[in-house]
Amino acid sequence: MEFTDPDRTRLAVLGSPIAHSLSPPLHAAAYDVLGLPFTYGRHEVASGGLDAFVAGLGPDWRGLSLTMPLKRDVLPMLDRTTPLVDELGVANTVAFRQEGDRVVLAGANTDVEGIVRPVEALGHLPGEATIVGGGATAASALAAAVRLGAVDVRLFLRDTAKAGPLVELAVRLGVTLEVLPIDSLPGTTHGFLVSTLPGGAADSLELVPSGPDAVLFDVAYEPWPTAAAGRWGAAGGRVLNGLDMLTEQAIGQIRFFVSGDESELLPDEAEVRRAMRRSVGLPDAITG
Repeated sequence: MEFTDPDRTRLAVLGSPIAHSLSPPLHAAAYDVLGLPFTYGRHEVASGGLDAFVAGLGPDWRGLSLTMPLKRDVLPMLDRTTPLVDELGVANTVAFRQEGDRVVLAGANTDVEGIVRPVEALGHLPGEATIVGGGATAASALAAAVRLGAVDVRLFLRDTAKAGPLVELAVRLGVTLEVLPIDSLPGTTHGFLVSTLPGGAADSLELVPSGPDAVLFDVAYEPWPTAAAGRWGAAGGRVLNGLDMLTEQAIGQIRFFVSGDESELLPDEAEVRRAMRRSVGLPDAITG
């Protein structure tokens, strides 16, 4: 397939910790189906190290996927941003684009669609939502909940004093946000819950589905299943794997890397998705 800037073929995921990331096999599977000569690696980059890493990149670099703790660190470095990055203040994707004799850094957020598409695949459109955790992914989860139809959202945090940015975002999104301490979870039930905590961090929490159609989207995937996901499923609820999100946000990133537009479908995208899901041990379709 044709793509812009054909001399730019190197890509990688950055973050800390990063050794567990399954982004490399996901992207490799997609580029194999698409017939693209891209290589995709992983690099450990801690907070404060992104500027130096980018400064050391050569002209063959095409883009970067960003995970914690870099999704906000990157913002001052970006020359172009999508409206969603501007709205959320979070970017998980950077593309290097040649404009004349200048290299432009363009940023996008594909995490929101990474949550929205798997939930839509289950046919679940919640009127209310719960988010556990307050990091960069929580902002994307809040925007995703609104896109899915939620008008009331509960946010559970270990430190409610840190809720300010998410409260401001909720106002901009026009959604009612109730901020609660995480130790008030016992005794509550949830129709749609997104846990944005890293792997294992939610294992001691009491997360209880409100009924058989209730969905837990646990963005962690290592180890899997998490104890929280196991208990939710045993209680009769439906569970989405963090790899479902990883796959869908990666598809948005690949679109952005290839065409510059994360909403432009890839050629034979259904086959690309199947290959990506198989590469990380997922079934061909989302089942919950």
